[in-house]
Amino acid sequence: MLEEFFEFLSRLRSLKQGQLWNEAAGTLDQELQRLIHTDAEAVASLSETELLARLIQGEPTQVVRDKTWLLTTLLKEAGDVAAARERPEESRACYSKGLHLLLDTLATGEVTDFPEFVPRVEVFVTSLGETPLPLATQARLMQHYERTGEFGKAEDLLFAMLDSDAELGPLVDFGIAFYERLQRQGDASLTTGNLPRAELETGLAELRRKGGRIH
Repeated sequence: MLEEFFEFLSRLRSLKQGQLWNEAAGTLDQELQRLIHTDAEAVASLSETELLARLIQGEPTQVVRDKTWLLTTLLKEAGDVAAARERPEESRACYSKGLHLLLDTLATGEVTDFPEFVPRVEVFVTSLGETPLPLATQARLMQHYERTGEFGKAEDLLFAMLDSDAELGPLVDFGIAFYERLQRQGDASLTTGNLPRAELETGLAELRRKGGRIH
């Protein structure tokens, strides 16, 4: 499965390099059909649950994991091709689904090998650009950064969520729980994660003040 996938990636990237976007889209659709029996345009409209259902049909756990890596990679490529063909909504949908699939896979805590060919979280975040991410995506991304020790990035996302139009009370509680978990980290881990203890305590105190005003 992987050998055929690498051959596909080589063909696709050659077409992308030559800016042969229609041919690239056709090649991509063929690979998506092989993996989950649908094309890129349909993928953009499928829910994440529907995508996963297509992946796991009768497959053992290890095969599902491998196919998840493949689909994550295909969603990034589909987003690139849709963007080049001036289909921004389809592009963003593919990037978002790819990011969610990747975050959910990493969140299982069972990932011991992260294949080199799979796009990293930051690649998806960069591809999604400056447009604010949906609140649910920001929350998942924040939790990922906390798990990986990138505490400063997690805090930045918390601030972005607090600045949104969402109901403030649940977000304040969410943020307080985040800071209280980090209080159990050692000073060295906090500093390495770009959120020194003094900054953590300042952020926590501010949220507690906000919480008092709300509640």
